[in-house]
Amino acid sequence: MNVQNPEQLKPGEARCPGPSTRDLILRDGWEVPAELVTESYEFLGDEDIPYARYTSKEFFELEMRKLWPKAWQWACREEVIPEVGDYHVYDIGPYSILVTRVASDEIKAFVNSCLHRGTQLRPSDSTGSVQHFRCPFHGWTWNLDGSLKEIPCRWDFPKVTDEAFRLPEVKVARWGGFVWINMDENAGPLEEWLEVLPKHFANWPLENRYTAVHVQKVLPANWKATQEAFAEAYHVLETHSQALYTASDANAQYDVFGERTTRFIHTVGIPSPHLTEPVTEEDILKRMRGGQGAMDIPEGGTARSVVADHLRSALSEAYGVDLTETSPSELMDSIQYHCPSSEHLAQISAWYGGGSASSWG
Repeated sequence: MNVQNPEQLKPGEARCPGPSTRDLILRDGWEVPAELVTESYEFLGDEDIPYARYTSKEFFELEMRKLWPKAWQWACREEVIPEVGDYHVYDIGPYSILVTRVASDEIKAFVNSCLHRGTQLRPSDSTGSVQHFRCPFHGWTWNLDGSLKEIPCRWDFPKVTDEAFRLPEVKVARWGGFVWINMDENAGPLEEWLEVLPKHFANWPLENRYTAVHVQKVLPANWKATQEAFAEAYHVLETHSQALYTASDANAQYDVFGERTTRFIHTVGIPSPHLTEPVTEEDILKRMRGGQGAMDIPEGGTARSVVADHLRSALSEAYGVDLTETSPSELMDSIQYHCPSSEHLAQISAWYGGGSASSWG
């Protein structure tokens, strides 16, 4: 911990007094994956970010032209399209991508647009199952693999050839049960884009998970402001003050892995360092349980360990899995990985007229 005079510290060295996130996780006494307690902090600068990055229509349009068409982005989970003919439409800005399973172990993605008049083949943000893709305007039809199947009054289109009128494809890759797309035909492989994620998530194979609940909302905000709001715990003290007994807020950990990947770890069941009055483990447990059901804390135990034991048992029974070796941190803590395109954002910043790359870390 650093409690010296801030003037004696180098930029980025100051932090909240108290145990680190790594200390708190290890204090549980459980064996955890090495990646979970790895610390990879890097000071990325503290320059002001111009308002225009969040408010400028011109900058937003640059992102739509230069960022999203070149970034790997996950379009859906594989279980959303489990059978041949199942499809999902992924939309980002003005782009609409049609992702479909064309064989038991083959997924393709196409521009969601009829090659005749540009009508969407399937509605935006829709999911369903079809035998082929038929334009709802004039009936031009394509097979699941993107090959041209049928044109009404084909005799009236002598210049149309089957090969030239295949649906334009975009790159597809899969990892962790996610289906990823990239509109840039020259994009590098997804494995390079993901950096440390495959190695870290070898401990938590996401391909063996499924989506239990999906919540989708449209927020009246720039996408960067929205993402950044969920990538820090600084707001907990004011926004979620009711959680100060159960959330360590300022003692969160922030890691930087490579050019794109960052991580944020926020421990649960540990009181905020901002609390001034003494807090007992019983106080913490009561608030974590929301006053529901009595639980005893064994001598020398913690509210965090008691709730973790309860979750371990309840989740094991509910999902038929063995969680006996799963640590409290893996069960309870907020562990968030972010894989944005900092390199493209930095490039856009240069095109737009300045701003350091570190502003986009």
